[in-house]
Amino acid sequence: MQNLQRKRFYPMWLAALLLALTASWAQADFRMTDTNGKTHSLSAYKGKWVLVNYWATWCPPCLEEIPDLIALHENKKNNLVVLGVALDYRSAKQVTEFADGLLVSYPIVLGSPKITNQIGPVQGLPTTYLFNPEGKMVAQQVGAITRESVESFLADQKKVSKK
Repeated sequence: MQNLQRKRFYPMWLAALLLALTASWAQADFRMTDTNGKTHSLSAYKGKWVLVNYWATWCPPCLEEIPDLIALHENKKNNLVVLGVALDYRSAKQVTEFADGLLVSYPIVLGSPKITNQIGPVQGLPTTYLFNPEGKMVAQQVGAITRESVESFLADQKKVSKK
């Protein structure tokens, strides 16, 4: 009799766990502090697109996409915020000097396992996550992105939302 009760409980427990995980993912938020000491969270950017880009100073494709990320961040028509998360670095000073040398205008965060656990896994560098204005992750890419590809995606999303 106890076995039967356990078998009934297990699927109910599993269903409850999956529901809880789904609900927490749907309402995901992250919180991180940039190299200037400013805290950024997904909920603080509600109403804006948020692009989170994992990168490293030694990564050639990461460096190639930085000018496009700067252009995306500075183009206010996109209603987009770019947050760069530096990974695999020697020191904070190395990252800030490197970003300053490239005239990076978007916030740079020093990455950690805590940050990647909040946003999403890194399967390679660069890795980019895009969150819509409601705070839902709508796109992910491993590999370099371009300004044109992001702007095209945003334009397509606007067309879909108008229908």
